[in-house]
Amino acid sequence: MISDPRVSLGHRQPYSTAYEQMLEKVRYEGVYPTRERADEAVHLVLAGLGRQLTGDERVDLAACLPLEAARVMTAQIPDPQPLTGWAFVKDLAARSGASLATTRWDTGSVLAAVTAHAGPDLITRILHRLPTDWALLFGQTQLAPAA
Repeated sequence: MISDPRVSLGHRQPYSTAYEQMLEKVRYEGVYPTRERADEAVHLVLAGLGRQLTGDERVDLAACLPLEAARVMTAQIPDPQPLTGWAFVKDLAARSGASLATTRWDTGSVLAAVTAHAGPDLITRILHRLPTDWALLFGQTQLAPAA
């Protein structure tokens, strides 16, 4: 289980309505059997994303997300060198102990919800800051380099 083992499920604070809606979107997109499984995916992927984003894009994305999601993302210290999209998935798989296929599925499900909160302009800015193969993780076609 990916969640914090120090906090039992019975003693967690209730989530905000916005975060509950985000979990439902992730649960629907990822076809997860439970909200808890969707919550695990959100925590894994947003923590990883928090290690990749810096600058205004990080701040602006945190402002768009429900507070609980923003906290997960901003609690991470950004890595000095962002990973490629595939290396990001492999890193998350190693951290969670899940298969690459499951982790790729989790990533796409969570990033679809992130895109819904952030909007296309911010996602485009984020994708310009990350290595080129990240667009596919956000469910978008590859960005063409500027001429």
